[in-house]
Amino acid sequence: MKLLFVTWWVISWLGKWITAASIWKLLSAAWFKVSTIKLDPYLNIDAWTMSPYEHWEVFVTEDWWETDLDLWHYERFINTPLSKDNSITTWKIYKTVLEKERIGHYLWKNIQVIPHVVDEVKEQIFTVARKYDITIIEIWWTIWDIEWPHFIEAARQLKATLWKENVMYAHVVPVLYLNYSWEFKSKQIQHSYANLASMGIHADMLVCRTEHPLPESIKEKLSLFCDIDASAIIENRNVESIYQIPALFQEQGVDRIILEHFGLWASSADITLWNQKVDSLLHAPDKLTIGMVWKYAEQQDSYMSVTEALKHAGIVFHKKITIKRLQADDFTHADTLQTIMDGIDGLVIPGWFGSRWMEWKIAAAQYARTHNIPFLWLCLWLQMAVIEYARNVLKIQHAHTVEADQNCQDPVISYMPWQSDELLKWWTMRLGAYTTHLDTDSRVYTLYSTYGPERLNKNTIQERHRHRFEVNPAYYDRLEQWWLHLCWKDATLWLVEFIEITNHAFYVATQAHPEFTSSIEHPHPLFVWFIHAAQKKNWA
Repeated sequence: MKLLFVTWWVISWLGKWITAASIWKLLSAAWFKVSTIKLDPYLNIDAWTMSPYEHWEVFVTEDWWETDLDLWHYERFINTPLSKDNSITTWKIYKTVLEKERIGHYLWKNIQVIPHVVDEVKEQIFTVARKYDITIIEIWWTIWDIEWPHFIEAARQLKATLWKENVMYAHVVPVLYLNYSWEFKSKQIQHSYANLASMGIHADMLVCRTEHPLPESIKEKLSLFCDIDASAIIENRNVESIYQIPALFQEQGVDRIILEHFGLWASSADITLWNQKVDSLLHAPDKLTIGMVWKYAEQQDSYMSVTEALKHAGIVFHKKITIKRLQADDFTHADTLQTIMDGIDGLVIPGWFGSRWMEWKIAAAQYARTHNIPFLWLCLWLQMAVIEYARNVLKIQHAHTVEADQNCQDPVISYMPWQSDELLKWWTMRLGAYTTHLDTDSRVYTLYSTYGPERLNKNTIQERHRHRFEVNPAYYDRLEQWWLHLCWKDATLWLVEFIEITNHAFYVATQAHPEFTSSIEHPHPLFVWFIHAAQKKNWA
């Protein structure tokens, strides 16, 4: 059991998850069994109430756990599903310790951070790590933040427990470059190393975030003052795409340094296919413009999983995907819809919560349907598409959702009977992976069988969910009688998962979040066929 801890200092956005994910990619490509853990110091139960302005979008594991987006970054680099065990929060630790105290596990003892809380951190790490050759553990938040000493202490103790050849520390640091004097500054890194060492963690590798290539003189200086071999001073410079980082690390021998520390041997990691995909992503000869509606316009990465899923799909057709960000509040004037849609090849709208701008979401659904604009709508937007269709095709004038109007006359979107308790509404969400039966004569089944046959188990698939409201079963027959194909239903609850219209350039909406399982090596079939339709303007 080998443990690699990734720490960071001073500021966020240094790229610890890129560092951890890229190392995971290299070690996995060298045929080691590798996993990852994220240690999160916050006291939230999970990430579902966190602000998208601070934590981007919420990611959901197959086993229903809501995390911030870092776990998704790991999954998309490795194509390996993670679980709630891969996300360890301070809440999880304290909850377990307090439960053990109540049943007498610590009889006659005063419960303290050391040893009891720290021991529980180690035990939860072991729960994952004992199943793998190497486990990469990202510790979130910066040195000297008051929230994380129990994690740092656990990392320190594990080196003594497992011996130094089984534990390694990689420290991610910023390298300052002063443009006015044309020089690098490393003093902040020296202080960072000293601070970390004062807590008993002596970094074995420095990963230096930099805008410019590092001169050898800086590496030698850092090696001298931080007592780290110069070959373990790794340059993580700015690149065009984060997917280039594994190759950048391989060039500097990161995998070799780690394996030597752990006393392991392997042939060189083969990431040839990965590099080919990245090259295709960066140098595609043609462009395709996809409109995407933004709710949290101030945060560039609010819908990173969707933008990346579109880029993954573009690789299949050698298309460079350009995202045209459409502000949600621009849809509040119907006469501007044509201007907004001008110049886009297709429209994708990611899921979100809340009734804000709901009528204009419905107007956008009508415009895309009647103007034959290829669209792929996710989560809440399936519900908006159903409302629009019910109002304008079925002529159900008062069709609406109880999310916006609890007393609406025709609730085509509603909660189910077991979700009726308002006090428990957030605990009745559908979360995680659900199995769906697909009609074999549906377009959705065809696109899965064409571009994602590995996802099909006979005529069933699994997709991840994060929502509460559903298409009301009382309206199923009427919707299908008017050619809105409900294709088809969750295998256990018999709820609508997809809708489609076949006489349209591309009209698909899903209640799920397929973007969560897309990766550069395995693009999601829904996005692949959407890009196909956007360039052809039809399903064929």
